[in-house]
Amino acid sequence: MTIKTKQQAAPALPLNTILAGDCIEMMRGLPEASVDLIFADPPYNLQLKGSLHRPNNTLVDACDDEWDQFASFAAYDAFTKAWLAEAKRLLKPDGAIWVIGSYHNIFRVGAELQNQGYWILNDVVWRKANPMPNFRGMRLTNAHETMIWATKSDGAKYTFNYEALKALNEGVQMRSDWVIPICNGGERLKDDKGDKAHPTQKPEALLHRILVGSTRPGDVVLDPFFGTGTTGAVAKMLGRDFIGIEREESYRKIAEKRLANVRRLDRGALEVSTSKRAEPRVPFGQLVERGMLRAGEMLTNARGQMAKVRVDGTLIADDVKGSIHQVGARLEGAPSCNGWTYWHFLRDGKTVPIDVLRQQLRAEMER
Repeated sequence: MTIKTKQQAAPALPLNTILAGDCIEMMRGLPEASVDLIFADPPYNLQLKGSLHRPNNTLVDACDDEWDQFASFAAYDAFTKAWLAEAKRLLKPDGAIWVIGSYHNIFRVGAELQNQGYWILNDVVWRKANPMPNFRGMRLTNAHETMIWATKSDGAKYTFNYEALKALNEGVQMRSDWVIPICNGGERLKDDKGDKAHPTQKPEALLHRILVGSTRPGDVVLDPFFGTGTTGAVAKMLGRDFIGIEREESYRKIAEKRLANVRRLDRGALEVSTSKRAEPRVPFGQLVERGMLRAGEMLTNARGQMAKVRVDGTLIADDVKGSIHQVGARLEGAPSCNGWTYWHFLRDGKTVPIDVLRQQLRAEMER
C-alpha cells in the first residue's frame, strides 16, 4: 500500500520562453487555470487561389504558407475547436482571451467561442491606416481585421483598465474601432534574404493597447501562435510574463533574437491611470470619527440646501435622513446621487467638496 505524504507539486510554468511544437500539444502540457490572458492570432485559412500580382507585374508576397492551409472548413473547425478548448482550460477563472482574424475565419472562430461557453465582451475592428490595395479591383480594399475579446465565462471579473485606455485616447472613452497602421519600415522584421519574416506580423501598437487595457504587471500572457514574437516583446516591455508557442523554427529564431533586445520598463512607467472604483473604499463615517467633519456641522449642495452631519455618519435635512447619497438623491428627486461630489463643507469662507477629505484619507492609506 502506498501512502501519500504530500500533494504532487504542479508543474512550473515555462515563463518568458518559447515552446517549440504544435500549439494544441504544447498547451496540453501546461497546468490548468494558470494564464491570465491569451492573445491568439490563429491561421486565417485564406483559401488563396493562384498568385497575386501588382499592376507593375511584381508578385505580392501573400500568406500562402503551409501552416495557413487546411483541407476543408470542417478541418479548420476541428482545429479551432481543439485549440479553443485547451485555451479555456488554461485560463484562470477571471481570465480573458483576444482572438484576431479576417473575414475568412473570424466568424467561424466566434461561433466556436460561443459554443464552448466563452462570454464575448466586445468585437473590436482594427482599421488599418495603410492597408494593402485590392490590386485586381474586383472587391473592396480589405482595410480591417476583427478581434474578439471574451472571458472564460459569463460573470468573470476580468481585468479592464478603463481609465488607462481613456488616457491613451486623450481623455475620451476608447471605442471599439482602432485605427493603427500595419507593420512597415523598421518595425517590419526581415529574414536573411531581406524579405519580410512573417506575412501577418502584427504591429506592437496593437498589442500595447490590448495589454495595457486588459492585463496588469506580472500577469501571464499566452500566445499559442507566437510567430515572430510581437506579443512577447510587448509583454516583456510592459512587465508582463509571457509564454509563446511556435512550431516554425525560422519564426522562433527571429523571435528569440527580437526578445533579447527588449528592455522592461521601470516600475514607475508601468503604472497606469486607475478607476475611482479601484481606489480604497472610505466610508463617510470615517471623516466624522477622525474629526475631519464634526457632528452638527452643516453641508450644502449647489442650490444652497443644507444637511446636518450626525454622529453616525448620516445626514438629516428637514425630514430626510440617511447616507450622503440617499439624502442627496431625495433632495434631487433622483434615483441615485454621488454624495461625495454633491455635498460641500465650508472652510475659510469657501465651499469645498467633501470628496477632498476622502482623497486625504486615501493618500494616508497608500503611505
